[in-house]
Amino acid sequence: MKIGFVGLGIMGRPMAQNLIKGGHALFVYGKRRLPEDVRAAGATVCDSLKKIAEESEIVIVMVPDTPDVKSVLFDPEGIADGLSPGKIVVDMSSISPIETKRFAAEINRRGCDYLDAPVSGGEVGAKAGSLTIMVGGPEPVFEKVKPLFALMGKNITLVGGNGDGQTTKVANQIIVALTIEAVGEALLFASRAGANPAKVREALMGGFASSRILEIHGERMIKRTFEPGFRIELHQKDLGLALEGARALSLSLPNSAATQELFNAAAALGGKAWDHSGLVRVLEHLAGHKVAG
Repeated sequence: MKIGFVGLGIMGRPMAQNLIKGGHALFVYGKRRLPEDVRAAGATVCDSLKKIAEESEIVIVMVPDTPDVKSVLFDPEGIADGLSPGKIVVDMSSISPIETKRFAAEINRRGCDYLDAPVSGGEVGAKAGSLTIMVGGPEPVFEKVKPLFALMGKNITLVGGNGDGQTTKVANQIIVALTIEAVGEALLFASRAGANPAKVREALMGGFASSRILEIHGERMIKRTFEPGFRIELHQKDLGLALEGARALSLSLPNSAATQELFNAAAALGGKAWDHSGLVRVLEHLAGHKVAG
């Protein structure tokens, strides 16, 4: 297939490379800095987003936030201006479910199909092609794009209609955030009580408290490796979507709100660009004690 790809950041870059390795022709935007390895892999560089859409059968978007997706799609000379009937837009960013439905409706009015397909698994999963992909949109369109998803991920689920993929991602981010906070509290407690946090983590990995967060982020907390990963500022954005949606649904999410305040504190301490496992630093700040201390 001819695939357009917009957003060659921490996640998008290895995702794009996996598509090239799968034998597909990739069209990318060259106005900003282009990773040299993507260029070297054979991607075709276009001078506008419109040109990417004109050249591609399917356009994948992987950018940080809702306004970024809106800009990429609908600004003058954007993706929408280069679409023709029958093409497919796939947004793999993590953005507002409400706005996603609006974006999909506008793309549909142009005779094209739309899937929202946010991912989970971080940079490690993107590089390994093992991402979890949560998809919202029509089933026939999903089936057409699924072979591309299979090059980027392993657990690929059509959840429902447009917006449902983004709703699933918000739910995922609630669980991840609260679990990071819980792992941070547990390891801080163990360390302050005099136990070896690395050994505590090792023991817990064999029990009911075991999780991917304890495995990967618990190790980051102990080894003090807080390079992203997934930046705290992006998780702030995702919990903001959760809390915004909760207000619209007249729903209380008290622990999500509390964890968002801890992320806010991390940002205030200069940690917007820390990996989200760096949330533990706020807990350590409150305790005057480090997990690895």
